[in-house]
Amino acid sequence: MESNGIGRDVAAAQLAALQADRAALADRAMQPWWYDALLGLMTFGFFASYSLWFPWAPLVAIALYGAGTRWLMSVYRRLTGTWVSGDRPGPTRRAWRVWVVGSLAVLVPALVLELVLDVRGAMAVAGAVLGIGIALVSRWWSRIYIAELRGQL
Repeated sequence: MESNGIGRDVAAAQLAALQADRAALADRAMQPWWYDALLGLMTFGFFASYSLWFPWAPLVAIALYGAGTRWLMSVYRRLTGTWVSGDRPGPTRRAWRVWVVGSLAVLVPALVLELVLDVRGAMAVAGAVLGIGIALVSRWWSRIYIAELRGQL
């Protein structure tokens, strides 16, 4: 029996083609290790800039961080042919939420120490923690996304 003019065999072939496309995307979706490392280094640099004695350092750091993340996005698009928001609905949302909660738990006390209590270096330490954290969460997020593409979740 046909529905909307599409036969069962045609629908099955289309579904198989979609599944093959998802599997091909999953094969190329994992970023190289240096992507996560560079993202972590950039994150460290941005947050550590608050510990520098130059009042304009965070402004320069945010400009460099923005340019660097845009460059990483373009590299990822070139390598994989796609880009997916980290805050997308689905199983990856858990990794995103862990990053947001964890980063706030590190960032807020560090900002208070550095900017209110004048404890020099607190933001550099926070930057190191956040840099490692974002590199690990980025890799974790990608593994979840790839498992979702392969239908393993």
